[in-house]
Amino acid sequence: MSSSSHRPGHLTEPAPVRAAVLLVSLAFLALFLALPLVVVFAEALKKGWELYVEALVEPDALAAIRLTLTVAAVSVPLNLVLGVAAAWAIAKFRFRGKQALITLIDLPFSVSPVVAGLIYVLLFGTQGWFGPWLQAHDLKIVYAVPGVVLATLFVTFPFVARELIPLMQAQGSDEEQAALTLGAGGWQMFRRVTLPNIKWGLLYGVILCNARAMGEFGAVSVVSGHIRGETNTIPLHVEILYNEYAFQASFAVASVLALLALVTLVLKSVVEWRDARQRRDEALPIEHPAPAGLRLQAAG
Repeated sequence: MSSSSHRPGHLTEPAPVRAAVLLVSLAFLALFLALPLVVVFAEALKKGWELYVEALVEPDALAAIRLTLTVAAVSVPLNLVLGVAAAWAIAKFRFRGKQALITLIDLPFSVSPVVAGLIYVLLFGTQGWFGPWLQAHDLKIVYAVPGVVLATLFVTFPFVARELIPLMQAQGSDEEQAALTLGAGGWQMFRRVTLPNIKWGLLYGVILCNARAMGEFGAVSVVSGHIRGETNTIPLHVEILYNEYAFQASFAVASVLALLALVTLVLKSVVEWRDARQRRDEALPIEHPAPAGLRLQAAG
């Protein structure tokens, strides 16, 4: 079949093949993504709104929700700062050990979250390396909120850095060098030149990091101790309720996690749409952003 009658970049497969691929994709999405969400909300509301609300306002459930939001509120900003710093160092500088740093950033992707939790137990547990010192100073990390935060930090660290590294590498450092030539300071250069270029990738990484922080189970399960009302996050509380055969309550709490996931998905889609629209606008000759020097001069 000649490709001259087709636009560049478009597939030339017959219509039945395209329809079959689309049908299989939609069936997969419906069966493995949409259906589980429907089941969660159906089971959560199976016995009515009154029991649903009662399961959510129960003290242990509220404590789990508060802790989940608190851990996300602490770990995401820290990962934002650390991720930007790591991405900046890798993309903008040449130094020995760069590849080792990239490997360390990817480590949470290759290490099981359960193993990550065990590492923190070996480090900060009662019998761990720093356990005696922590006990002597009346500090508690494992089986307490600090351990939950540390475990979450470990498993979520790569998301911001890994989103920014290829973006910064593709953009190069010409604009930053021009800004430095014009006398811009480090913070002014980052705020006026670098940040506008990476803002959508940065926001995308933060959204993914936040989603993982709220849904993390393995590492948090190891370091939390499953203390009700103190160290249980939403995923841990759902597991406890389900193991106790409190199915309606477990699905009610799980629906909160599902709602947070849906909100994350919507935000992710909005960011992708805004990023795609900005790329299209910048592709037009009249819409090219001003060079770094002009942007700094305009900013005063």
